[in-house]
Amino acid sequence: MVSGRPAAEDELLERAIVGLQISIRESGDVTILDLQGRATIGVDSDLLSSHLQKLIANGARKLLLNLANVTQLDSSGISAITATYVSLSRQGGSLKLLRPCGRVRAVLRVIRLLDIVPTFEDETQAVASFRPRGYSARP
Repeated sequence: MVSGRPAAEDELLERAIVGLQISIRESGDVTILDLQGRATIGVDSDLLSSHLQKLIANGARKLLLNLANVTQLDSSGISAITATYVSLSRQGGSLKLLRPCGRVRAVLRVIRLLDIVPTFEDETQAVASFRPRGYSARP
């Protein structure tokens, strides 16, 4: 209890204040972006948009956005995701979503983006979904 509030409240408040943080990793030929914080108008959505555009410009064609730790998503964040989905689709690539939850899932459901962009709860299944049908990693 630093501020007179319980530690859990302090942590939630701190997470709400922090903007968007992006970590990029790879699993085979799938690029995974772990997002944390808010993808909202201004610096946060600009950061997301520029990361996504840079990845595509550098040849990434299979993108998985891990939204598990995204606390807020507004029209700017949605626009960045939608533009990337359309751009990759036109280039023979794909964008998929991983673990959107809470308010973020609710927003994506209301605008019906979950009906269009493939969405997964399990990372292993999400990564496997990028492989061609009938492909098996076993010898």
